[in-house]
Amino acid sequence: MKVPLSWLHEYVKPDLDAAALAERLALTGTEVERVVRHGVPSVEGFVVGKVLTAEQHPDADRLRVCRVDLGGAEPAQIVCGAPNVAAGQTVAVAQPGAVMPDGTKLRKAKLRGVESHGMILSEPELRIGAEGRGIMVLADDGLKPGTPLADVLPLATDVLELEVTPNRPDCLGVYGVAREVHAATGAPLTPAPWHRDLGSFERLAGVEVVVETDRCKRFMARVFEDVTVGPSPAWLKARLMAAGQRPISNVVDITNYAMLLTGQPLHAFDLDRVAGARLTVRDGRDGDELETLDGELRRLDPDMVVICDEDGPTSLAGVMGGARSEVHEGTTRVLLESAVWDGPNIQRTSTRLGLRSEASSRYEKGLAPEQAVDALAVATELLVELCDAKLALGTLDVAPPSGRDPSHAVIRLRDARVSGLLGAPVARERSAEILTALGFGVAQADDGLDVTVPAFRRNDVTREADLIEEVARIDGVDKLPATLPASGHAVGRLTPAQRLRRLAADTLAGAGLHEAIGWSWSAPELADRLRLPHDDPRRRAVVVENPMSAEHAQMRTTLLGSLLDVARRNVTHGTPDVAIFEAGAVYLPADGQPLPDEPHTLGVVLTGAIRAPSWREPAPPAADFYAAKGVLARLLDALRVDWGITEAHPPEPFLHPGRSAWVSVGGERIGWLGELHPSVAAEWELTAAVAAFELDLDRAIAAVPGPVRYEDYTSFPEVRQDLAVVVPQTVAAAELVAAVRAAGGPLLAHVEVFDVYRGAQIGADEVSLALRLAFRSPERTLTDEEVAERRAAIEATLAEQVGGRIRG
Repeated sequence: MKVPLSWLHEYVKPDLDAAALAERLALTGTEVERVVRHGVPSVEGFVVGKVLTAEQHPDADRLRVCRVDLGGAEPAQIVCGAPNVAAGQTVAVAQPGAVMPDGTKLRKAKLRGVESHGMILSEPELRIGAEGRGIMVLADDGLKPGTPLADVLPLATDVLELEVTPNRPDCLGVYGVAREVHAATGAPLTPAPWHRDLGSFERLAGVEVVVETDRCKRFMARVFEDVTVGPSPAWLKARLMAAGQRPISNVVDITNYAMLLTGQPLHAFDLDRVAGARLTVRDGRDGDELETLDGELRRLDPDMVVICDEDGPTSLAGVMGGARSEVHEGTTRVLLESAVWDGPNIQRTSTRLGLRSEASSRYEKGLAPEQAVDALAVATELLVELCDAKLALGTLDVAPPSGRDPSHAVIRLRDARVSGLLGAPVARERSAEILTALGFGVAQADDGLDVTVPAFRRNDVTREADLIEEVARIDGVDKLPATLPASGHAVGRLTPAQRLRRLAADTLAGAGLHEAIGWSWSAPELADRLRLPHDDPRRRAVVVENPMSAEHAQMRTTLLGSLLDVARRNVTHGTPDVAIFEAGAVYLPADGQPLPDEPHTLGVVLTGAIRAPSWREPAPPAADFYAAKGVLARLLDALRVDWGITEAHPPEPFLHPGRSAWVSVGGERIGWLGELHPSVAAEWELTAAVAAFELDLDRAIAAVPGPVRYEDYTSFPEVRQDLAVVVPQTVAAAELVAAVRAAGGPLLAHVEVFDVYRGAQIGADEVSLALRLAFRSPERTLTDEEVAERRAAIEATLAEQVGGRIRG
């Protein structure tokens, strides 16, 4: 909604400049998106001129050399190319030094060898009109040459561009915004511009309207005879242009002006083109077609409301009029309609046809039937004044078949409830002052106020809390003290799963990783970029019906895509070392279920150096499989789960063969770990190795054991022994360690791999792993015989289960 301040100031004029007013409105909940300047940057240099002579240019057929009286001692010579310039005209002139709306500063010039000292202006050059075939000729009216043009025409104004929320259609009218400014600033508000109405409410003769659908809440109409259709005056064109509307003709401009002022749309029919002088408002029917004002032939359906005459549909209710009955230059009789329609129905119709208009954007938010007469009164006065129209006696006022509900809700606003909800008291007198300024009716009650909701807020204010919100936002939310709400005996706390999720994030942050937050959506081509096979369930993503963009067309099935997007952005912007993680939901299709599964997933991506360089280590190691495994180990150890990894056969399609593994917890696979295949990394412009893992955090948390039980650290010494075991290359170290733990029994306190050897002393398809064993008993010092027994059991188990032999 664009609100020109020059127009707003007709009804309320606070002692604030545009920026301060925008800030005050924003603090009361009326968001001002921006403040722009419409028209000329400065009115200096723009004056009224009188054309004394207009002679043909000696070297150009389309130019005239004019002598123009600008109120000075000597006339100014101005070369003009307009075909309609003539002696005796009163015109608008920009002198050298004047700055045009596009920022151009005028200077003296030579046109085909003839000096020109200024410019005779047209309406588009001043942004007063959208079209112009020649210069703008002003009405003489005793104007003296040299008079500042700003005294005659609206040359410039600041414009507030409001972001009006759907619950406030009253702010889609200039007077509605003026009411808000009045309440927010205390500046006086003039009476509503529709308080005087030239019309009468007798029954209108000669025209009939029948309403057959409850989707029409009210249909009002008046008839105007002897209408003169032509251009609108400059002031009306200027206001429409500043408010974002293109002037068309005086009749159409008046309907747009009344809509912008009151928030209630209007439509003008050429009454002579309404077949049978009878309109029927009904639901659409199969086969209905209508050519709308934009020249498109549209097929209608039963969910739409149409206005018909005896020849069929002539207007699409609440959205756009029809070409067959539009007002044109030869129109002399006008039927002016002011109707109110069902908001959700108008929204559906507009969306289905892909046709939005200023009218539909207002109707879809829900207008009150009482507002129909406001715009009708404003337009009636302007049609009589600007179009020399004669107003026919009477007004059509038709209700829907179910009738009209004129009731107004009365809500009790209790003083105690105001202070209880806001955390601070607001004087009853102040509440009454605010609500009265906003148009509510107020009466005193024993414990507060009885508040009558005005029609234009009926859909928004329905309960006591809504009234308290109105009081708080106008009185100043910034004034409210910081208080805690009354909690009774409630105690807020995180669930165990929430605490473990935070522990996981804190652990990764403590490991030096940065948290990323990506979109919950992904592009359809992500599956191809990750080389997912066609039968992979992650290809069956949930499709978004109305995506923000093509990149957000479906719900994500993996965190890897968004993490790689973040990594690419960092690398291409000069940060090659990236260590990031993300925790969030992915959306996996669930067979036979209407909604997808949404497991809470955690992903990590590493690329570049794993730590910062230093004087002792100028070239730190790069991220690889083992760096990612170290981060994984830190995470799962912090969660205290029994985890392990096994070589992936086959690996994930986007991982490097031989550098990938499955991650399991309690024997159940919960994710993957590995290095990205170089061809996949290249899809994201990543040339260095990329290591990553992704796991189902919900399943990992489900495996977290119960409360931790601590034991005394034994004072008995442990026995440490090293063991070198030669095993086939196909045996994983984790498998070897698991076999040793099982064979070592409760006396084996600790086992770890501390060395790996491949070489000539063992077979080509073998590997030697050096294990460090620690035996300990919490009750006694172990004997050599006990340790030897356990070691023998370990050696036997290794030979039997993994084909290992003791080396050396």
